[in-house]
Amino acid sequence: MLDFNIKIEDSRKPLPNFTKETAIEKIRLAEDAWNNQAPEKIATAYSLDSIWRNRDSFINGREEIVDFLTAKWGKEKQYRLIKELWAYDENRIAVRYVYEYQNDDGQWFRAHGNENWQFNQKGLMTERHASINDVAIDENERKFYWPLGRRPDDHPGLTELGL
Repeated sequence: MLDFNIKIEDSRKPLPNFTKETAIEKIRLAEDAWNNQAPEKIATAYSLDSIWRNRDSFINGREEIVDFLTAKWGKEKQYRLIKELWAYDENRIAVRYVYEYQNDDGQWFRAHGNENWQFNQKGLMTERHASINDVAIDENERKFYWPLGRRPDDHPGLTELGL
């Protein structure tokens, strides 16, 4: 059963129309939330009727978002994510990102992805279209070593890491 708060549609700053600075702020807030891996809290950043395409999954609404993220982090251990601005315009943001995780067999992966986001006037994401490729890596190839949770402010971003 979902928490009552998941059914509320509060606004989520920054709001459209985005500037470069507010797009970057929105991206960092999303990165922080995903790195903290709290599906019900994350879902509140999306509209009640938000639609996603994530790889080959099609997700509709907050309840399915919570279910999807819960299953995702049940399989993707030691998850660490970095997002970076690619482009923005009015109520849309394009993001590129990389995350590293380990599966149940101990194999490490680096996932490279692109997302297209669209927001309503409340700043809630109404659409998320994600394309992602996983590449198996050796543990010594990892680049994301901060403690689980929010990426430290002084940790390099994707461009600085050559990703």
